[in-house]
Amino acid sequence: MMVAHMAHYEETTQLTDGNGEVSPSDLKDHPAESSHSSTDNTSTEESSEEEETQEEEAERDSDSDTRPRAENHTEEQRQSCCEKCQALKNPKYEVITPRKMSRDRLQLQLDAEGVYECSDTGLVFEVSQCVKITYCVLSWSKFSTFLSGSWKFAGPIFDVDCDPSILKSVQFPHSLCLADKDNEVKFSVLHVKNSRGLIEPSADHSGSHVKWNVSSLSPVGPIVQTSKSAEHHGVVQVFKEVGHENSFSFRVYLAGNNCSDIKDIRRAVRRANNCKNNKKYIHVDKPPTCMLEENRRYRLISEPMGHITPEDMLFSPVIVEVKGYFEVFFEESPPFKLSLTEAESGHTVWTATIREGDCVHHIDETSRKPSKGKKRHSSTSEEELCHKHIKKARGIDEPDCNATSAAPDLTDQQLMLVAKRMGKEWKVVAISCLGLSKQDLEELEVAEESVTMLKFNMLERWRRRQPKGKAGIQELHKCLKDNDDVPNEVIAVLDEMLQNNSAT
Repeated sequence: MMVAHMAHYEETTQLTDGNGEVSPSDLKDHPAESSHSSTDNTSTEESSEEEETQEEEAERDSDSDTRPRAENHTEEQRQSCCEKCQALKNPKYEVITPRKMSRDRLQLQLDAEGVYECSDTGLVFEVSQCVKITYCVLSWSKFSTFLSGSWKFAGPIFDVDCDPSILKSVQFPHSLCLADKDNEVKFSVLHVKNSRGLIEPSADHSGSHVKWNVSSLSPVGPIVQTSKSAEHHGVVQVFKEVGHENSFSFRVYLAGNNCSDIKDIRRAVRRANNCKNNKKYIHVDKPPTCMLEENRRYRLISEPMGHITPEDMLFSPVIVEVKGYFEVFFEESPPFKLSLTEAESGHTVWTATIREGDCVHHIDETSRKPSKGKKRHSSTSEEELCHKHIKKARGIDEPDCNATSAAPDLTDQQLMLVAKRMGKEWKVVAISCLGLSKQDLEELEVAEESVTMLKFNMLERWRRRQPKGKAGIQELHKCLKDNDDVPNEVIAVLDEMLQNNSAT
């Protein structure tokens, strides 16, 4: 059984007694998703767009050769690293591999009534008939104002889209080790609905999952109260700085073994990769799992001795971005042995050896160097985005992508084909890939047209701002192809257009 991804936690606002609803004054204007249920009168397309729009522009992927592999929540990471938990009885379900819609958005096609487990995330769905379920992992940092006191995050938070009359229950993986019988544990779920946080009771829990009976659908994740500091199944993620010969500098992150925390690590690495300091980091694949206890300090040591800062780090119920990371630098050549120890007792909880082969990375420079006057845009940093917005405010339109040669611009019919396949992340794509501003989107939405027409108008505005002959299939493809918020179907239809063009 896939034991829980380690969970997190974060502190958030005071909860009221009774129905478990957070008072409006405590929300601090924190944005949240609308529910997906029909009772909330929110369409699948429009729900979750606020949360998706809030994703940092740094979430854009750096070059594929430096893409951190922490995003792949492997079977090894989902398995318990704790022999005590393996002794607990956990039910087994039919495991289904989802279809990947975009980097964090998955879809399961379930053909009959039953209980099914997602092979990628560990989510367990109980359905009453055949149904299609779309879901994505979210970051707890988006919801850091919804809990306070003794409530802590206990696993990843997800946005699930499905007919709630068919989806009977969802089981969320949690990260706690439940072998300590002296630690009183109370599970619930945080349900963020219509800009309000509700604490809803769990139906049951096992050594790996928290079961919740579906009421309506919007961001939901497991939370927990414990009588003392809990032990968690955790992960250690190592990233090496690349691009500089004979440079042996590393970042080492501690986190819960869950999708949300790993998503936050990935985002932090991408931000570093997008900074204009010529630093790039790539994931070093080492056994990641370990046991981490809340409110305990951990120290990273090395052989040979390296320069490590900080000296130690507290593992506590806060998001990854708050905890930070260890920075490690070696003046000597590999191998390097890294060990994570409890600062007080010296007990080793994790160890790995970084060998010479781990420090050799063949970066494809051809994918980065301009050729024949062509510039590759892999992502848009916050500084570049602000610069573009300033230029547009001054009436200066700046094309985002340059073509190698003049070609016919995309037709209305072709733009509509792309618009129909664009996901609910289209606003993020508009700003981060196509150079549109928030003001552009507000102007488009004044028309109060359908979501598909809004997407079409967004693409048409991009086309209009490009020089003549510079808004073709190739240019749009270049702008979108390396962005994780662009659905695979969009790239597929553009690829098909390119093939058709080359055939003629």
